[in-house]
Amino acid sequence: MTSAAAPQVREMTLADVDRVSEIRVRGWQWAYRGLMPQSYLDALSVAEDAERRRAGFGRGGPGVVNLVAERAGTVVGWAALGPYREGEVLTEEAELYALYAAVEHIGTGVGRALLQEAARRAEALGHPTMRLWVLEGNAPARRFYTRAGLHADGAEEPFEVAGVTVSEVRHGGRLPLEGSFPTAL
Repeated sequence: MTSAAAPQVREMTLADVDRVSEIRVRGWQWAYRGLMPQSYLDALSVAEDAERRRAGFGRGGPGVVNLVAERAGTVVGWAALGPYREGEVLTEEAELYALYAAVEHIGTGVGRALLQEAARRAEALGHPTMRLWVLEGNAPARRFYTRAGLHADGAEEPFEVAGVTVSEVRHGGRLPLEGSFPTAL
């Protein structure tokens, strides 16, 4: 764990794609160990993720925001948010699509800074609530979101990863968030 000053949060640029992909892939490999098949996690490719991310950059649609957290000029976290997706329909609610801190920066306030800014942006865009999906077995992330005011609401959704069914649990809360914004992520 690296301790340092609070990270600066800004909008992601195309130049951030490689680092964001590295953070995302390494984050999956670290956080989902034991929750998803190891062969699947081992096969994740930073280069392939970056290629997909580059190809779709800026095409997220109206209201989609990608943020990065930076320390000393280095990207140390990434979050993405936009309208909540109810199947193919976009709702008035916000959805936190992703939030990842570089593994070596977990517990240093990166997740908190990204979540606070994502919630602020979602509220500024007129969203009354924010929702997100998190792996049921990812207890540290679930605690982080719950302490920030995003509580499990009873909705679950299974999906398949390399032949194994994995369940996600939906968390949500009204904006502005009234939680404690812990430093766990």
